[in-house]
Amino acid sequence: MNPKTYSIFGAGAAGLYTAWRLLEGKTNDPTFKSKQLSKGDVLELYDWGKYDFSKSHPGSRAAGARICTWHYKDDKDNSYVELGGMRYSFWDQKSPHANDGRAPGHRLVTKTIENLGLDKYSVPFNVTNNQLFYLRSRNFYINDITSSNPAPYNINNFGAGATPDQAFTILENLGIPAGVKKDGGFTRLEWCRFYKEGRIIKKLPESSVFQEGDLLKDIGYWNLLYDQVGSEGYDYAADGNGYSSNVINTNTAVSMNINDEFTPGSQYKTLSIGYSGMFNALFDEIVKLCKQKGIVFKYYPDTRLHSILWKNKKAVFTYASRTNPNIAEGTREADAAWLAIPRAAIDLVAQATRYHQPAKDEVDVLNHEKVNLYLESTIMQPSYKIGMFFDDPWWTTAAKNNPAIYPAQITGYVITPDVIEQLGQDKFPAKVLKDMSTLIDVPYSGLNEMVKAIENKTEEALTIAQVNQLSIAACRDTIGPSVSNSPIRMVVYFGNNAKVQGKKPIYGILASYDDEDNTTFWQELELGARSERTVPVSSDTQPLEGPRKVPERMVKMLRKMLAELHYGPNSDYSNIPEPLEAAYMNWSLPPFNAGYHEWAPHFDVGDVQRKIRKPSQLITGKDADIFIVGEAYSNDQAWVEGAYCTAESVLNDFFGIEPIIDNSEYPFICPE
Repeated sequence: MNPKTYSIFGAGAAGLYTAWRLLEGKTNDPTFKSKQLSKGDVLELYDWGKYDFSKSHPGSRAAGARICTWHYKDDKDNSYVELGGMRYSFWDQKSPHANDGRAPGHRLVTKTIENLGLDKYSVPFNVTNNQLFYLRSRNFYINDITSSNPAPYNINNFGAGATPDQAFTILENLGIPAGVKKDGGFTRLEWCRFYKEGRIIKKLPESSVFQEGDLLKDIGYWNLLYDQVGSEGYDYAADGNGYSSNVINTNTAVSMNINDEFTPGSQYKTLSIGYSGMFNALFDEIVKLCKQKGIVFKYYPDTRLHSILWKNKKAVFTYASRTNPNIAEGTREADAAWLAIPRAAIDLVAQATRYHQPAKDEVDVLNHEKVNLYLESTIMQPSYKIGMFFDDPWWTTAAKNNPAIYPAQITGYVITPDVIEQLGQDKFPAKVLKDMSTLIDVPYSGLNEMVKAIENKTEEALTIAQVNQLSIAACRDTIGPSVSNSPIRMVVYFGNNAKVQGKKPIYGILASYDDEDNTTFWQELELGARSERTVPVSSDTQPLEGPRKVPERMVKMLRKMLAELHYGPNSDYSNIPEPLEAAYMNWSLPPFNAGYHEWAPHFDVGDVQRKIRKPSQLITGKDADIFIVGEAYSNDQAWVEGAYCTAESVLNDFFGIEPIIDNSEYPFICPE
């Protein structure tokens, strides 16, 4: 038998996960045995960029595609800021209800981190329960908002006396029965059903544009939000939630689920080595498994997929070099091909054969009208992130110089394995440490709250000295965010998170986390006041190059806006010190053209998920082993979990690989 060749295009989350699971996954179904990789077979990984995977495979930027960990002075021992995706929702596998359909958490990301031996680096990503806002030239905290001290919005029915997410709740109540949340919310499977069948269940006044019985999947979220809460209510929700992408005309049925995730108090985790570390580990594991199994691994950095057709039971494709990405350099073929690339990059591939008349034995999968329709079911969400490093945490009350008038309320306490290790070195009682180990990763907003929890476990009071030791070891002055309606939108405080402590502390912040409508505000500041554009935006692949240095005038603009957020209206930019370093990632640029995606209205989300992953299913009488995987067409858009879930479903359903976890109550994509 001739050796098989499997080609994966895209070396981000979906591509690496696919390669890893092809190598380590198992099948008990004899009908799929011939599809498994075995000795002598070839596994190809194509990477338009050149990620810094390892010493033997160095690159220009951190691994992870739309994950990009940026370290101070590019030294992995130093503090870092995430300039792409930065966290995951932890799944507690030890819970007695871990496999319940309502159990929270990103199950595939959590399992992958565990299987790669990275769980020792998993740390809480603390979300403040008292966000700082700077909205309409007023500074205030979320706990300050009351009916007698409303936010600066003129909303009907005293809406400004509630938090910004109240508008999301109003819409949610139009479609989700009151008893559902009381019973723990929808299961993942029930959400899939809701995406297709969910309707407005309330009797609305005649003045409302939308009425009882209307299908939510066929309503734009922006349309419904404006209809229900008016102009001022919409502006408050849009400004105060921080994500502009949450209030555009997305699929309302899906948005009712998504917008429930972003309320203050939600708990997430990240990796203390930086989130990109997961993808370094995946790549290393792929190389190791190929060597162990005698599978030929071919990695092609700086190479993009140019076109792809299905011909004579093979994926026939052309490829191009990064230096000349629009001209095909050569042709190859594969027994199966995975497009682990986002919507914009898929469209670029399709363009190469869009006006080519396929031969009798050729199938141009990507240019079929039904496939085009399904590809357009997700909205591309532009995104822009700017990071800064300082030698003083000026945004906290602990700042040495000119501490913020409106500090970020981010001080919290959490017990981690590192905390227990540190306290052990400080001669903390062994019995107390043993009891504390049952409280690992539980977040506490105050020291007294944590001390009380420990004393309830030990049934003994801690001494003053022990409380002081605990306060130092368990204190976390991260993460935020703070929110503004200025173009910085959100600020996330990574602080001094260096892998190697003891050196001079460096404090990092995500000075602007922006999406949708303000991304071009920053893009126009990338060039100087006397600079003409010399590279077409359509050819600027900065996201592949890595973080780009922030020019002087963009730094000054950031300092002006950060000063208003933390020192009050009309504060001078000089309140914010000059950063030690500043860099940005413009995810609106090729080849991603979006930081993340969201479902558009007027689509059956489940049907799209099932069909688009193998798009030849949409073409009568055709069967092509060309697959599309990634977060764009998933149940978990904007998350690594979405990329992993679509990849896992393809391997389960078309290659017979056994699911990596019990998925009986956790469908990776919506079933029929």
